[in-house]
Amino acid sequence: MKNIVLIGMPGAGKSTIGVILAKSLLFDFCDTDLSIQKTTGESLCDTISKIGIDEFIRLEEAVIYKQDFVNSVVATGGSAVYGEKAMNKLKENGKIVYLKVSPDELQSRIKNIHTRGIAMKEGTTIKELYEERAPLYEKYADITIICDGKTAEECVDLIVKEAGDRI
Repeated sequence: MKNIVLIGMPGAGKSTIGVILAKSLLFDFCDTDLSIQKTTGESLCDTISKIGIDEFIRLEEAVIYKQDFVNSVVATGGSAVYGEKAMNKLKENGKIVYLKVSPDELQSRIKNIHTRGIAMKEGTTIKELYEERAPLYEKYADITIICDGKTAEECVDLIVKEAGDRI
Protein backbone atom coordinates (compact mmCIF):
# COMPACT_ATOMS: atom_id res chain seq x y z
CA MET A 1 0.00 0.00 0.00
CA LYS A 2 1.07 3.54 -0.62
CA ASN A 3 0.53 6.68 1.34
CA ILE A 4 -1.84 9.45 0.36
CA VAL A 5 -0.34 12.90 0.82
CA LEU A 6 -2.69 15.88 0.93
CA ILE A 7 -1.39 19.24 -0.27
CA GLY A 8 -3.12 22.57 -0.73
CA MET A 9 -3.66 26.00 0.69
CA PRO A 10 -4.39 26.70 4.35
CA GLY A 11 -8.13 26.25 4.73
CA ALA A 12 -8.39 23.65 1.95
CA GLY A 13 -9.39 20.98 4.47
CA LYS A 14 -6.27 18.81 4.50
CA SER A 15 -6.49 17.94 8.20
CA THR A 16 -10.26 17.45 8.30
CA ILE A 17 -10.40 15.44 5.08
CA GLY A 18 -7.25 13.55 6.08
CA VAL A 19 -8.75 12.17 9.28
CA ILE A 20 -11.93 11.00 7.51
CA LEU A 21 -9.93 9.52 4.63
CA ALA A 22 -7.58 7.66 6.98
CA LYS A 23 -10.54 6.18 8.86
CA SER A 24 -12.24 5.08 5.65
CA LEU A 25 -9.06 3.43 4.28
CA LEU A 26 -7.89 2.01 7.64
CA PHE A 27 -4.69 4.05 7.29
CA ASP A 28 -2.70 5.91 9.90
CA PHE A 29 -3.01 9.70 9.91
CA CYS A 30 -0.26 12.27 10.30
CA ASP A 31 -0.59 16.05 10.30
CA THR A 32 2.86 17.48 9.60
CA ASP A 33 1.92 20.80 11.25
CA LEU A 34 1.42 18.86 14.49
CA SER A 35 4.78 17.13 13.94
CA ILE A 36 6.43 20.55 13.69
CA GLN A 37 4.68 21.73 16.87
CA LYS A 38 5.83 18.57 18.66
CA THR A 39 9.40 19.19 17.48
CA THR A 40 9.46 22.85 18.54
CA GLY A 41 7.20 22.66 21.58
CA GLU A 42 5.28 25.74 20.44
CA SER A 43 2.54 26.81 18.05
CA LEU A 44 3.28 27.30 14.36
CA CYS A 45 2.46 30.98 14.76
CA ASP A 46 5.03 31.36 17.56
CA THR A 47 7.66 29.42 15.61
CA ILE A 48 7.17 31.54 12.49
CA SER A 49 7.32 34.73 14.58
CA LYS A 50 10.50 33.57 16.29
CA ILE A 51 12.54 32.18 13.38
CA GLY A 52 10.97 33.80 10.30
CA ILE A 53 9.33 32.34 7.23
CA ASP A 54 12.47 31.14 5.42
CA GLU A 55 13.81 29.28 8.44
CA PHE A 56 10.33 27.87 9.14
CA ILE A 57 10.19 26.45 5.62
CA ARG A 58 13.60 24.80 6.16
CA LEU A 59 12.38 23.38 9.48
CA GLU A 60 9.18 22.10 7.87
CA GLU A 61 11.14 20.35 5.14
CA ALA A 62 13.51 18.75 7.66
CA VAL A 63 10.68 17.51 9.89
CA ILE A 64 8.80 16.00 6.93
CA TYR A 65 11.95 14.50 5.37
CA LYS A 66 12.99 12.66 8.53
CA GLN A 67 9.61 10.96 8.95
CA ASP A 68 8.81 7.59 7.41
CA PHE A 69 5.17 7.11 6.53
CA VAL A 70 3.67 3.68 5.89
CA ASN A 71 0.03 3.15 4.93
CA SER A 72 -0.70 6.69 6.03
CA VAL A 73 -2.71 9.69 5.04
CA VAL A 74 -0.39 12.67 5.47
CA ALA A 75 -1.84 16.17 5.77
CA THR A 76 0.97 18.59 5.00
CA GLY A 77 1.17 22.24 5.90
CA GLY A 78 0.29 24.59 3.06
CA SER A 79 3.93 25.64 2.69
CA ALA A 80 5.33 22.08 2.48
CA VAL A 81 5.53 22.39 -1.31
CA TYR A 82 8.42 24.85 -0.93
CA GLY A 83 10.57 21.93 0.31
CA GLU A 84 11.57 20.08 -2.84
CA LYS A 85 13.56 17.38 -1.04
CA ALA A 86 10.67 16.54 1.30
CA MET A 87 8.09 16.62 -1.50
CA ASN A 88 10.16 14.27 -3.63
CA LYS A 89 10.44 11.85 -0.71
CA LEU A 90 6.68 12.00 -0.12
CA LYS A 91 6.06 11.40 -3.83
CA GLU A 92 8.35 8.33 -3.88
CA ASN A 93 6.02 6.24 -1.76
CA GLY A 94 2.75 8.09 -1.96
CA LYS A 95 0.11 9.58 -4.16
CA ILE A 96 -0.02 13.37 -3.89
CA VAL A 97 -3.56 14.75 -3.81
CA TYR A 98 -4.00 18.48 -4.32
CA LEU A 99 -7.11 19.79 -2.57
CA LYS A 100 -7.85 22.76 -4.79
CA VAL A 101 -9.95 25.56 -3.35
CA SER A 102 -10.49 28.96 -4.96
CA PRO A 103 -9.10 32.08 -3.27
CA ASP A 104 -12.64 33.38 -2.66
CA GLU A 105 -13.70 30.21 -0.86
CA LEU A 106 -10.43 30.14 1.12
CA GLN A 107 -11.09 33.71 2.22
CA SER A 108 -14.50 32.72 3.56
CA ARG A 109 -13.09 29.62 5.33
CA ILE A 110 -10.06 31.17 7.05
CA LYS A 111 -11.16 33.20 10.06
CA ASN A 112 -7.92 33.17 12.06
CA ILE A 113 -5.36 34.20 9.45
CA HIS A 114 -3.09 35.97 11.97
CA THR A 115 -3.06 33.24 14.61
CA ARG A 116 -3.25 30.17 12.39
CA GLY A 117 0.46 29.91 11.66
CA ILE A 118 0.50 30.52 7.92
CA ALA A 119 3.93 31.00 6.33
CA MET A 120 3.18 34.20 4.48
CA LYS A 121 4.80 37.60 4.39
CA GLU A 122 3.05 40.42 6.18
CA GLY A 123 0.71 42.29 3.85
CA THR A 124 0.26 39.31 1.51
CA THR A 125 -3.32 38.43 0.64
CA ILE A 126 -4.73 34.92 0.40
CA LYS A 127 -5.17 35.47 -3.34
CA GLU A 128 -1.50 36.46 -3.74
CA LEU A 129 -0.38 33.46 -1.69
CA TYR A 130 -2.61 31.20 -3.79
CA GLU A 131 -1.11 32.56 -7.02
CA GLU A 132 2.40 31.96 -5.66
CA ARG A 133 1.76 28.40 -4.46
CA ALA A 134 -0.71 27.03 -7.03
CA PRO A 135 2.01 26.19 -9.60
CA LEU A 136 3.87 24.17 -6.94
CA TYR A 137 0.72 22.29 -5.90
CA GLU A 138 0.07 21.48 -9.55
CA LYS A 139 3.70 20.43 -10.08
CA TYR A 140 3.59 17.78 -7.35
CA ALA A 141 -0.03 16.62 -7.69
CA ASP A 142 -0.85 13.15 -8.98
CA ILE A 143 -4.55 13.85 -8.45
CA THR A 144 -6.38 17.18 -8.16
CA ILE A 145 -9.70 17.38 -6.31
CA ILE A 146 -11.79 20.53 -6.72
CA CYS A 147 -13.18 21.16 -3.23
CA ASP A 148 -15.17 24.36 -3.70
CA GLY A 149 -18.71 23.92 -2.39
CA LYS A 150 -18.10 20.32 -1.30
CA THR A 151 -18.27 18.77 2.15
CA ALA A 152 -15.27 16.94 3.59
CA GLU A 153 -17.08 13.63 3.05
CA GLU A 154 -17.73 14.46 -0.62
CA CYS A 155 -14.03 15.25 -1.07
CA VAL A 156 -13.07 11.95 0.57
CA ASP A 157 -15.39 10.07 -1.81
CA LEU A 158 -13.77 11.84 -4.79
CA ILE A 159 -10.26 11.00 -3.55
CA VAL A 160 -11.13 7.32 -3.11
CA LYS A 161 -12.79 7.25 -6.55
CA GLU A 162 -9.87 9.04 -8.27
CA ALA A 163 -7.12 7.14 -6.44
CA GLY A 164 -8.86 3.79 -6.80
CA ASP A 165 -6.31 1.06 -7.38
CA ARG A 166 -3.48 3.61 -7.35
CA ILE A 167 -3.46 3.51 -3.54
